[in-house]
Amino acid sequence: MTLMSRITGFARDMVVANAFGAGTGADAFFVAFRIPNLFRRLFAEGSFAQAFVPVLSEYRERAGPQEIRALIDAVTGVLAAALLVLTVIGIIAAPVVIMVFAPGFLASGEKYDLAVAMLRLTFPYLLFISLTALCGGVLNTYGRFGVPAFTPVFLNLSLISAAIWLAPRLEQPVVALAWGVLAGGVVQLAFQLPFLVRLGLLPRPRWNRRHAGVRRILQLMLPAVFGASVAQINLLFDTLLASFLVTGSVSWLYYSDRLVEFPLGVFGIALATVILPRLSNRHVAGAGEEFSATLDWSLRLVLVVVAPATVGLALLAGPVLCTLFQYGEMTPFDVRMAARSLTALAIGLFGFVLVKVLVPAFFARQDTRTPVKVGVIAMLSNMGLNVAFVFPLAHAGLALATSCSAFINAGLLYRRLRRDGVHRPTPGWRALLVRVGLANAGMAVALSVATPALDVWVAWGAFERAWHLCLLIAGGGLAYLAAAWLLGLRWRDLHSPGV
Repeated sequence: MTLMSRITGFARDMVVANAFGAGTGADAFFVAFRIPNLFRRLFAEGSFAQAFVPVLSEYRERAGPQEIRALIDAVTGVLAAALLVLTVIGIIAAPVVIMVFAPGFLASGEKYDLAVAMLRLTFPYLLFISLTALCGGVLNTYGRFGVPAFTPVFLNLSLISAAIWLAPRLEQPVVALAWGVLAGGVVQLAFQLPFLVRLGLLPRPRWNRRHAGVRRILQLMLPAVFGASVAQINLLFDTLLASFLVTGSVSWLYYSDRLVEFPLGVFGIALATVILPRLSNRHVAGAGEEFSATLDWSLRLVLVVVAPATVGLALLAGPVLCTLFQYGEMTPFDVRMAARSLTALAIGLFGFVLVKVLVPAFFARQDTRTPVKVGVIAMLSNMGLNVAFVFPLAHAGLALATSCSAFINAGLLYRRLRRDGVHRPTPGWRALLVRVGLANAGMAVALSVATPALDVWVAWGAFERAWHLCLLIAGGGLAYLAAAWLLGLRWRDLHSPGV
């Protein structure tokens, strides 16, 4: 389901790139869309989800159906009220918000005005998508992972429809995308409600801030908000610096980020979503060995799956961007610029996924403070690296700084888990590292030899590009699997007892 949502997301970005390219309108929309998404990750998928799922898992294990429903109703009422207030403030203060997030837009009156107008349409998306995340947390806790994973498809379809059907009918065509975001938020929430009805857990909002479960979630959320804020502050700082760079920089970073989000979402976020309830249950049951085994199994999967994805995406950055986006308003120059930032971001893919998998090990044990402390260190490192890299590398320097800070974050998190004895590696890790490393080296050599120059790629038509890209991806994947097999890697090497 996650794969399906990511594929439709690619289709969405292809339509947007074809219609609006990487110019003034696209830059303005991506900032207006990024702001509610930032708050969504901060309050919904960030602090709230990580605090809500462990508490709901505990209630499911120890409380009765009536108490569970009372918790969900109270949480829904408190969350909806807070988000409604935040949404109203965001709409009213849109000019100030754009000034804070993208001060460089002030130099271009048209870009600033467009961003403000679209933010007033996209900000209510925060309310709907956060409630959608709440519903998704309930469904995930009860093992219904497919529905929340499929839900983003509706946002993608909404944006595609807006770009194709609504945009030609508006005086400012790009504003249609903002309407598409708003409609997508409403549809995503509506899609999940029938599945909650089947579970008998449809939220009935009740304002009850004194509910014991709500108080517990708020206590867990407070440090988690700071933890989630770290990544969002980094994103804010990146956007702020990019707004001062040449027109197109925000868009180049957006398209690069979207391609990194594909393997991150299909594997990293999906794996983190699945293991959080499992780890929470292991912690509640006091099963430390099984907790460690589940985490160990997850880390082995990350190594075997994400390492080749990292190498492949870095080597094929230009061809992938050209094949997916270089049509209509998207120029070959835009592809070359975006390829620079994509290569830099791809280097950090392994770090991004590790963070997604390691953080649930803390939240499952209701330890929300440690990721905050580690995140602050990563945030400060990212800011320093941004300033150091942006001058020689422009927008690609911002991407490289983000990648470096991800590895710092992941390294510190893992060191803490080892120090506290939470993760005890099972035998076979050293051999696994050697096999995966050599298999990736073989794949990198094969791809480097077989990939044509970007100038050749740009000259091809859409079918030739797609055909050659599919051949390269399939060939690279087969080269990796064959090398890994010859080196002795087997499926049993990924297994950990107790999983």
